[in-house]
Amino acid sequence: MLSEKLKRLIALLPEKPGVYQMKDAADKIIYIGKAKNLKKRVSQYFLRPQSGKVAAMVSHVDHFDFIIVGSDREAFILEMNLIQTHYPRYNIMLMDDSHYPYIALKRHNDPFLKIARSSKDHKYFYFGPFPSSSSANDTLRLLNKIYPTRKCRSIPKKPCLYYSMGQCLAPCIHDLDPEETNRLYFEIKKFLGGDNSEVKADLKRRMAEASERLDFETAAEYKKTLDALEYTSSKQTVELTADSTPRDVFAFAEREGYRSLAILTYRRGMLLGKTSHVVASFGEIEEQMAELILQYYQNHDLPKEVVARLEGLKEELQSVYDVEVLSPKEGRLLEMIHIAELNARQSLDAHFMTARLEDDNLALLEELGKLLSIPTPYRIELFDNSHLQGSSPVGAMVCFINGSPAKKMYRKFHLSEEDAGDDYHSMVEITSRRYGRLIEEQLDLPDLILTDGGLPQVHATLEGLGKAGADIPVYGLFKNDKHQTEGLIDREGNKYPIDQKSPLFFLLMRMQDEVHRFAITFHHQQRSKAMAASIFDGVPGLGEKRREMLRKHYPTLEALLNAPLSEFLQILPAESANALYEKLHNGERND
Repeated sequence: MLSEKLKRLIALLPEKPGVYQMKDAADKIIYIGKAKNLKKRVSQYFLRPQSGKVAAMVSHVDHFDFIIVGSDREAFILEMNLIQTHYPRYNIMLMDDSHYPYIALKRHNDPFLKIARSSKDHKYFYFGPFPSSSSANDTLRLLNKIYPTRKCRSIPKKPCLYYSMGQCLAPCIHDLDPEETNRLYFEIKKFLGGDNSEVKADLKRRMAEASERLDFETAAEYKKTLDALEYTSSKQTVELTADSTPRDVFAFAEREGYRSLAILTYRRGMLLGKTSHVVASFGEIEEQMAELILQYYQNHDLPKEVVARLEGLKEELQSVYDVEVLSPKEGRLLEMIHIAELNARQSLDAHFMTARLEDDNLALLEELGKLLSIPTPYRIELFDNSHLQGSSPVGAMVCFINGSPAKKMYRKFHLSEEDAGDDYHSMVEITSRRYGRLIEEQLDLPDLILTDGGLPQVHATLEGLGKAGADIPVYGLFKNDKHQTEGLIDREGNKYPIDQKSPLFFLLMRMQDEVHRFAITFHHQQRSKAMAASIFDGVPGLGEKRREMLRKHYPTLEALLNAPLSEFLQILPAESANALYEKLHNGERND
């Protein structure tokens, strides 16, 4: 039965484009959508019979708001901004926002290379995309080694290590010769275009010359570079298509309340990847798939062509993006769609086989809320902290929304040295900083905080929340005598055991594993930096200035270990260079 409140709100709806926000009785946004005609679209939810997830959403709507905009494009942009601010529980988001990397070459007489995740900055030439981050980084390292590009992200006041090694033109002290930089641009572009024959020939010549001089260490470096060049070139060989038109191919499949959208990405005549997203069914399939495709291009570069068999997609997509949309009836493009459809069906089968159904997470979150006697925790944040033998303490936070990791909202924390090794005060510091900032910036708070460490960590978190002025439910993951997680514990010490074979337990374990992974990765980064810094102790002639120079050019222990003696000899006195090299390679480190 439609309430009088909703009847009045429906009567006020205009026949104009805009964005609507469905809200529950607690005034919390539960769904955000866009419409070309607000009155027609919103009224359909209440005046037509609904089923599945749509019916569940409508049953929770107490009232709604709307914002009128001037066009479909404005409506889409506003919708995405609002969704990514509030993360309503009934909106299905593509949480994976990774894209294929490019190598970017700075324009305007300043050869500088970097990895880029989009090609929209007009200050750079772009090459790619590459099939993976590793292949792009391998290629970038080779280019920086072979060519005298600027290595510093910002131009320093004096020349660095790379200038003394002949690997940089030193724009910090020289006005670069346009003829020289144009030649350098030409060579880099030719290399990235696939022609590296001259580079190989030059490296082989230098290797032979070094061998003739009996400089076997330098010859070995050239050999290592040649091997890396061969390896990187071989990794770029992937499936080729008949033409090099940049295109994305979309197809979908449906099964028992789930839908899969598959994407084939073709660039430079190569199939870079096959991606699938499985989501819970919500409304009409073509409407939902079109919405996901629009969303996909929020974080991915547009190709020249989009290929799909979806009615209305052309109008929908071209109202927002400048791209050609094709719906082939025959030929090679139709074959590509058939391949995408196979991938869509396969990803649905895999999703069912692995029992990782995302919309089941919502039911599990409802179960968790009932277990803890709190409102359903659609947004959960988890914390972990770590330190290196009482020093370099760090903290980490991960965020799960609707049971899925929201990686854009992950946070890292450098902690004060005075609390190193004190997990209690580290947690107080992390949580007071985190939630003090959210309150200061008037951002949404999570529905639940989970800590790893039992009752002490729960109390530490509550103390941190008290300092921040935040009121959020806090529970700890408690362990048994065998250090195995058994369930949750509240501030009073009451325990909530969870069946270790239950789906809810596995969901909590995935969250716990993720915060551990994120914290350990951050800790290892800091540990590597700390070890690389302390390795200089006891090396003669390494004053603070020389240490700082080494830290800058070798930011990790791995970078130091991979550096040849010839590099050290170019920037350090012979005694210091030899002593450092010996310490690094003769087991004198205290790892």
